[in-house]
Order: sequence, then C-alpha cells, then structure tokens
Amino acid sequence: MSQPRALWNPYVAGVALGTVLFLTFIATGHGLGVTGATTSITAVTTAAIAPGAISPHDYLAGYVRRGLDQWIVWEVLGVAIGGMAGAMLGRRFAKRIDGPPQASTPARLGLAISGGLVSGLGARFALGCTSGMGLSGSAPLGAAGFLFLIGFFVAGAAAGFILKPLWRRRSVT
Repeated sequence: MSQPRALWNPYVAGVALGTVLFLTFIATGHGLGVTGATTSITAVTTAAIAPGAISPHDYLAGYVRRGLDQWIVWEVLGVAIGGMAGAMLGRRFAKRIDGPPQASTPARLGLAISGGLVSGLGARFALGCTSGMGLSGSAPLGAAGFLFLIGFFVAGAAAGFILKPLWRRRSVT
C-alpha cells in the first residue's frame, strides 16, 4: 500500500462540515443525524423477526409504520459509502483494530464495544447523536444542542483522562 495522503486541516474540515450542514438545512428542511436510522433499522428488523414483539402503542411502532424508506436511512447509507470511498481515496483503508498501544486486541475490541454502547445509549437518552443533537440541534441555536455538546465534551474529557494510561508508550531502554 502506498503512503497515505495527509489528513485535512481541522479548520478546513470544520468549515466543510458546517457548509454541508447549512446546505442540508436548505435542501431538506432538517439537519444531519444517525441514530434515527439505527432505531428504524432495529424496529423494522425486530417487527420482521418477531411480529408480536412491538405492540401498536410502543415507542418503536412509529418507526415500524414509517419503514426504512426515510431520508435518515439513506443518509447513513451514503455516509458509509462516502466513508469507504474517502478511506480508499486517501489510501487509509486497512484491516486493523486501532486502539491504545498497551491494550491487547480483545481489550481494544472491548473498549470499542463499550464506548459504542454507552454512546448509543446516551444518544437515545438525549434524543439525538452528536450530529443530530449536537450539530443540527445547536446550529439553529437550540439550548438542548448546546447542553448536549457540553455534556459530550465533559464526558469525552473524563473518559480520556481515565484511559490516558493505556495510550502511553513504554520507553525502550
């Protein structure tokens, strides 16, 4: 594999993301999000596998009625395809498990799964993920969006502090 391309400047990437978010509001009337798609997929799959598991009055029943042909499901599919294309074009696509250098592969997988579960649970409690609640919620100056972002950064800083010892490289003597 040839040398990976340089990463984007974070300020340029931030302006690009803001521009995409702005254009999304103009074109569709709503912002970006992800967790609505995973909830829709979960609800529709559950109803298909176990038809009686979701009653007509359950929270997930509305997702089942709407089905999978929704903008947010298509958006997530586009993000997956775009992410794959970006990784390949940037020559960064590789089969590997990233994580702290001091952690074993099972520990890295455990950290990734735990972090994903906690993040997903938090997104359901907040009624939106970092893109849905954080970006799209704060873009129109919504108080909930800013409160979510503050909590997200505080939780991230705390987790980083707790996990920092795993990222320290041992010195070679």
